[in-house]
Amino acid sequence: MESGMTQEGSYGRWTISSSDESEDEKPPELPLEKPHTSLPRVQQGAGNEPKYTCSEARKAAHRRQISPLKFSNTESLSPPKKKKSGSQEELGWCLSSSDDELQSASNVVVKEEKDIPSPRPGAAHVAPDLGPPASHRLKEEEDEYETSGEGQDIWDMLDKGNPFQFYLTRVSGIKAKYNCKALHIKDILSPLFGTLVSSAQFNYCFDVDWLVRQYPPEFRKKPILLVHGDKREAKADLQAQAKPYGNVSLCQAKLDIAFGTHHTKMMLLLYEEGLRVVIHTSNLIREDWHQKTQGIWLSPLYPRIDHGAHRDGESRTHFKADLISYLRAYNDPALQQWMDTIQEHDLSETNVYLIGSTPGRFQGSHKDNWGHFRLRKLLKEHASSIPKAECWPIVGQFSSIGSLGADESKWLCSEFKESLVTLGEQSKMPGKGAPALHLIYPSVENVRTSLEGYPAGGSLPYSLQTAEKQSWLHSYFHKWSAETSGRSNAMPHIKTYLRTSPDFSKIAWFLVTSANLSKAAWGVLEKNGAQLMIRSYELGVLFLPAAFGLDSFKVKEKFFSGNREPTPSFPVPYDLPPELYASKDRPWIWNIPYVKAPDTHGNMWVPS
Repeated sequence: MESGMTQEGSYGRWTISSSDESEDEKPPELPLEKPHTSLPRVQQGAGNEPKYTCSEARKAAHRRQISPLKFSNTESLSPPKKKKSGSQEELGWCLSSSDDELQSASNVVVKEEKDIPSPRPGAAHVAPDLGPPASHRLKEEEDEYETSGEGQDIWDMLDKGNPFQFYLTRVSGIKAKYNCKALHIKDILSPLFGTLVSSAQFNYCFDVDWLVRQYPPEFRKKPILLVHGDKREAKADLQAQAKPYGNVSLCQAKLDIAFGTHHTKMMLLLYEEGLRVVIHTSNLIREDWHQKTQGIWLSPLYPRIDHGAHRDGESRTHFKADLISYLRAYNDPALQQWMDTIQEHDLSETNVYLIGSTPGRFQGSHKDNWGHFRLRKLLKEHASSIPKAECWPIVGQFSSIGSLGADESKWLCSEFKESLVTLGEQSKMPGKGAPALHLIYPSVENVRTSLEGYPAGGSLPYSLQTAEKQSWLHSYFHKWSAETSGRSNAMPHIKTYLRTSPDFSKIAWFLVTSANLSKAAWGVLEKNGAQLMIRSYELGVLFLPAAFGLDSFKVKEKFFSGNREPTPSFPVPYDLPPELYASKDRPWIWNIPYVKAPDTHGNMWVPS
């Protein structure tokens, strides 16, 4: 499964480990995916590592925020030297660390950043200086926080005028108009949403101290269950984080298949007034709620079913039974109480479908319960067929990429695309190449000019060893652009998939999920198609027009504009049509240096 590999090329010499799945943000039990280079190494103390368990990519971002490498390389702006033959650029991405860059970068002085000057004049295009990186405000985080709105404003957001209840998180450093209907975690946990009795937080990465502070003071001692996938040292670290809080208990999700993660992001919020379910894309750490594009689906407030009432509280989307089935898959007594609680509430107002992944090998009808086969089944049974559907492209947007095989036929354009192109009972796999597949993943330039600068790439953990095995994939890639929501410079950690009309004005369905573009998340067929194997836990919600009494969704022109028309249009959070990478664009790869041009904070990226 794993192999160590030393590489030589126009980008220098690297020793890297590789695995079949470069899955998401924190692959368990993988050797460190760190290139060893001649570049200077920052002295690491306890303060240089996040206190929570996270990926090597995020650790690198944390180090670079604590000890930035100022851009001071005069050679980097000189005319490019003649490329050596067989350069990585020819393979479909740019490894920006050539031998000469490595030499010039080795003269870089590592210094603490006291205040941040604007990048040097004449440096390649750089977005305006956007203030200090997150680490410089850690102590002030309580002061800088502003709620989305007090009282009535939040109620207005939750009213019936917004049938989709799909939100983005607030982003620090953008115009106020792009945050007016966005939510911070403190809004979600606000007493305006309900009088909290207890909560369960399903997630991947936890900063327990920070999480507890997001609850209003009056709710901070209410029971909190953290559902996680940590093992061994990581589990001990999480237990140590939780120990000071007598009301915080832990539930470890079983991950019996190698390289699986507990990647689901969900809140179950039990109130005196009822129950709310929140399915979202953010880790429970400050960085994920600060300057990233993240998605949230908020359920209605589900009332308790009166004793003696003869109704099951099920929705037309079968959401209640599906949510209970998802929790049952954990096979953990700690979740039985939550399954009972859901059973006691009326979820009939739900208008979305649940799409989950749980680890296992599934055959027969069980194959349709999870992963991309679950999506396929829902699209077959509940989506309307469309004339000339082969002209309706698929858009996939994600923040991490696993190993997808030697070419597109191995998984992406075979079983996975077959699920995505399903539309109604009559669906048949269209001819080769149709419909088009547009994949949105940030380019190096997207990351460099982002609000966070290069450290934003810590949560885009696409590694060199995965990328070089699948250069065929990069021809599908499109830039991140989100003028519609004011978030072009807020790097996406949201994951979405949709089917759009040829002119991009309508969509046939929309999915927001924790699932990245990987076989571990979505599942891969085994045994000649008889068995679906899934490694990870994932969760998302699918919006289908029929559940809203529509044939298709009209795409909302501006994400935050009011709906003046009788039929609500769907708020896609990024720009359509997506823009294909230009010839010089390269996908962001986290574990190589970028020293040719400064980011928005005047820094370079040297991950080691």
